[in-house]
Amino acid sequence: MSTPETNTENTAQTITDTTTINAAASGSFTIGGDLTVNRLGFGSMQLTGPGVWGDPKDPDVAVRVLRRAVELGVDFIDTADSYGPVVAEQLIKKALHPYPEGLVIATKAGLTRQGPDQWTPVGRPAYLRQQVELSLRNLGLERIDLLQLHRIDPEVPLEDQVGELKKLQDEGKIRHIGLSEVSIEQLQAAQQIAEIVTVQNLYNVANRQSEALLDHATEHGIGFIPWFPLATGELAKPGGPLAAIAEKSGATPSQLALAWLLKRSPAMLPIPGTSSVAHLEDNIAATSVQLSDADFEAIAQAA
Repeated sequence: MSTPETNTENTAQTITDTTTINAAASGSFTIGGDLTVNRLGFGSMQLTGPGVWGDPKDPDVAVRVLRRAVELGVDFIDTADSYGPVVAEQLIKKALHPYPEGLVIATKAGLTRQGPDQWTPVGRPAYLRQQVELSLRNLGLERIDLLQLHRIDPEVPLEDQVGELKKLQDEGKIRHIGLSEVSIEQLQAAQQIAEIVTVQNLYNVANRQSEALLDHATEHGIGFIPWFPLATGELAKPGGPLAAIAEKSGATPSQLALAWLLKRSPAMLPIPGTSSVAHLEDNIAATSVQLSDADFEAIAQAA
């Protein structure tokens, strides 16, 4: 694990006043050399129906969550054509279009849906091109700032999948290309075909199976987007390390989990998602949590 930045505080401290919290306090990261965003973003998957399928129970609440996120300084929103499918992209357009200057919307293509909680990768070039064109329409964009290959399709040569995204980039329909759920070896292979500026893998306090990829991305200036960043699990239970630190600091276990990620690497771009304005505000307040080195290590060791 890379060494966390030095912090002389002895405990985690937080401010929960929603009039002062702002995602800008998480620091910034520049994606691809020209897209500077606040490191704490927002993931839109939970804005859809159960199983990431269909419309949300209350679309108006979903719209309020998105607008409140931007009000709180979020300028990096992650979505995918398969969330709903298309539901999340259309909600983003409804809530935020015309988009404020500086807002970066990242979407994904490469997973098909057969029903709730069902996901099948399809990486045929013609399909990827179709989905990019549909995302442009559903989001109301002329160019997608960050298009991520949602999964590498094992049935299609990698050069065909990333190569098609490179063609779309050359045509001006994609600004930057990212990958999701990949190994270091797959990332390096893709980099022989096109510039890859971000990777998005499962990563959180309790599941650090992508640790090597995170360190590699950090070393090479590639943004690392951890999905499922709030899987605190056992750590948040009474008597667990997150609960103990939360009790003495006033921060919630979720805030501590996000603060841990932000401290773990300067290339980390957490995208916690929620369908609740209150939960959103709680997540953004994580930017005011200052973990001591001791608490950082205690959480890491316990996990």
